Amino acid sequence: MALKQGEIITTEPNNSNLPVMDAPETDISKFTALQGTPRRQGMEGFDPDYVDIVDYIVRVTHRIWEEKGIGLIYDTYNHNVIIHTTEGTFYGREKVVADTAKAQSAFTDLYSPAQDVIWTGNDKDGFHSSHRAIYMATNNGYSAYGPPTRRRVSRFVIAHCFVKENRIVEEWLTRDELATVRQLGYDPIELAKRMAARDAASGVRNPALESTGEIDRVLGQTTPAPLPPLGRDFEPELFVRRVWHEVWNWRLLNNLRQYYSQNYEGYVSSHRELYGMGDLSSYILALIAAFPDLVMNVDWVGFLGDSQKGYRVAVRWTMQGTHQGPGHYGDPSGKRVKLLGNTHYFIKDGKIAKEWTLFDEFALLKQIYWPS
Repeated sequence: MALKQGEIITTEPNNSNLPVMDAPETDISKFTALQGTPRRQGMEGFDPDYVDIVDYIVRVTHRIWEEKGIGLIYDTYNHNVIIHTTEGTFYGREKVVADTAKAQSAFTDLYSPAQDVIWTGNDKDGFHSSHRAIYMATNNGYSAYGPPTRRRVSRFVIAHCFVKENRIVEEWLTRDELATVRQLGYDPIELAKRMAARDAASGVRNPALESTGEIDRVLGQTTPAPLPPLGRDFEPELFVRRVWHEVWNWRLLNNLRQYYSQNYEGYVSSHRELYGMGDLSSYILALIAAFPDLVMNVDWVGFLGDSQKGYRVAVRWTMQGTHQGPGHYGDPSGKRVKLLGNTHYFIKDGKIAKEWTLFDEFALLKQIYWPS
């Protein structure tokens, strides 16, 4: 039987009161039981025991991280894989193997239930998958931040992968590192200063310098370029691109009610929870205040679903700005920043009902406090 648009066989997300230390298990047995069963979609070039792209993403993650099959990376990542993070862009699967071993040594009892996999594509052209999960573990070993703290942590992760013939060719990874740092008991700003100084001294290039040029919000006395009007039929990609452009780049927060449900729920970096238009507008304004020239670029949109069930939408985006205002990140530093982010939406009746947005705020702090 073919996998239908919008179908997913993971458990429903548990969205209440993060950090989630005792979330209901994703029943991995549902996926392992699929081995040897007929395929649900074309999977030419993939290992025969994967029946669809969701099964592949969930089970590969489980095998590498929870079963500690680190060597499976050699079978599932291209030798020259490209990995994009807010810490920079990296190349080669040996880097993936090394980083995975370090992370598992630091957090030995890692458990990572999948929340959703939003996918597009096919086995001929390749699949895009946006995989949202919660990572929960105890810091029993040395991490990049210091010696074992024996503290429990949980954090959101969203990994967008381009996969072809059983291999991850490119990955865009966002992790809630600021939540991790805080749960481990560190002062985020002091730790960011120390780690940025260490990285700079060792010759690491500031990731913010991987910019895409000048931050031209507007040219002269013009306004941001408008987007085409929305059509009569609801088009999720056009809708999402309009929301990002109008709200973030035009600063038209008065349009929020036009695009978001009255009972909107948002789950964003550092375990912040947003309920309703007041919380949402305060969250947006805080970022704009800290980075007055902030510009958001939507890099990719994928979606599943229909008008009756609602749409599950994945968005990959890039933010650029200059730290010139007050906020969560300390006194204005004048530093340029560049951030990779991933967002998942649930859209029903033409409006955003739920949102999961993730970017690495600890990497952002390191950019801000990078030695001049």
